[in-house]
Amino acid sequence: MAADALAAAATEATGEAAAGSRATSESGTAAPVEEVVDVGGGMQLCFVAEGDPAGVPLLLLAGLGQQLNVWPAELRDGLVERGFRVIRPDNRDVGRSGRASCPPPTARQFLTRRFSNAQYDLGAMFADTIGLLDALGIERAHLVGMSMGGMIAQGVAAREPGRVLSLTSIMSTTGAPRMGRPAPSTWLRLAAPPARTRDGQAKAVVGMMRHVGSHGYPFEEDAVRAVALEAFDRSGGPGAAGVARQLAAIMKSGDRSAEVARIVAPTLVIHGDRDRMVSPSGGGATAKAIPGARLQVMKGMGHDLPQGVCAQLATDIAAHAEAATARA
Repeated sequence: MAADALAAAATEATGEAAAGSRATSESGTAAPVEEVVDVGGGMQLCFVAEGDPAGVPLLLLAGLGQQLNVWPAELRDGLVERGFRVIRPDNRDVGRSGRASCPPPTARQFLTRRFSNAQYDLGAMFADTIGLLDALGIERAHLVGMSMGGMIAQGVAAREPGRVLSLTSIMSTTGAPRMGRPAPSTWLRLAAPPARTRDGQAKAVVGMMRHVGSHGYPFEEDAVRAVALEAFDRSGGPGAAGVARQLAAIMKSGDRSAEVARIVAPTLVIHGDRDRMVSPSGGGATAKAIPGARLQVMKGMGHDLPQGVCAQLATDIAAHAEAATARA
């Protein structure tokens, strides 16, 4: 499989949760201000903060190739209304955050899983998140991550337990062999040639999301396309090199089960029963690895956050975080 094909297709769900993002712009409410801060190691992250500045911080960490615009407005607003200070960053190598200096991995490196020393692993992304907390003067926060963002949240919780009030890991996995693997039909789609144009990328994202999205809910094609186009514009292009480095970081990190087992933060694991990108076994492996974790299976949900689940997710995440805050 060519490296650029892996990178382009592995943007996995750039369009997921598009309906909520579109609703914000159509409501007439002023868009939140995007800011950029230095998080250390020569890296800068772009982020948006919403809600009461004095509220308990809650970070929303996006997945592979995703940007801060993928989180649905209904989910974000539900958390803000519960009093949280909701912070959404672009991870390194996407959106308006900084880019790593190392070259993108080659096809051979992907196939052999042998990457250069210059290629970062997930540990660098854990450090970015901790650096963001430091830059914003946040001592402790709730972490909510989906897909790769769930992996980042897991790593921060394992390595810096004193900084994490609670963890919510959504449609993610531990890297354990044979757990959370894409469906065979999804692998075939991942091998498709990458899109190079704005419209081409939007078409590719719509096609991928129609495949891996929540088949138990209506498919919101126009909304998915809108977020994909916005993501292309925010990145200033297709951004395949950055996504390739993110994918290599996941592969280079391998099985993180032993590290995940060290997590002591109260943990909620959420996974859809119709996920074709990260099979439900990934959520099961995550919940099994983390002592005391609670697994919540969402019927009809795939590898996205459809509008129909956002109100429930906001309620469940907020209740989990509030309980953890009270215990802390």
